[in-house]
Amino acid sequence: MNRLHRILFLMVLGVACLGSLALAAQSGKPDVAGWEKGGAYDKFYDAKEADSFKGRVEDIIDITPLPGMAKGVGLVLRDKKDNKMETVHLGPKEFVDLSAIGLKKGDTVKVSGVWANIGGKDVVMASKVKKDEGVEIKVRRSKDGTPWWSLSADELDKEKKAAD
Repeated sequence: MNRLHRILFLMVLGVACLGSLALAAQSGKPDVAGWEKGGAYDKFYDAKEADSFKGRVEDIIDITPLPGMAKGVGLVLRDKKDNKMETVHLGPKEFVDLSAIGLKKGDTVKVSGVWANIGGKDVVMASKVKKDEGVEIKVRRSKDGTPWWSLSADELDKEKKAAD
């Protein structure tokens, strides 16, 4: 990753983190019920099954992958290869800030994550969504699938430094 990409990555990550911190300050703590590391939903994420594809954003949706979970953010993408509609899970609504990268319907993105069958539907549990060169939002560590919303401030700081 060249220096400019690292700087842009850190800026996007910083904006996303600040947005989630602001929400946390308003409500006392972000609502990530059911999205926790090691929880029932998180166990569907198998980093060994990593995949990526490009698609066009057809819709930005609210999701509740399993009963009792906090609302989340998802995307409906039209896969560029086979023109099939795919659902992508990003993370808890109080954490995922798509405005940080200006994501909107009609954008073409590259999604990295893992395929999972949740509630009888094949979905992609995203680790990151890349809009343009250097413009992306990360929601999980690619190497092990740890959700960003479950990292401590120290762990987030280490991730930022590792991107330098």
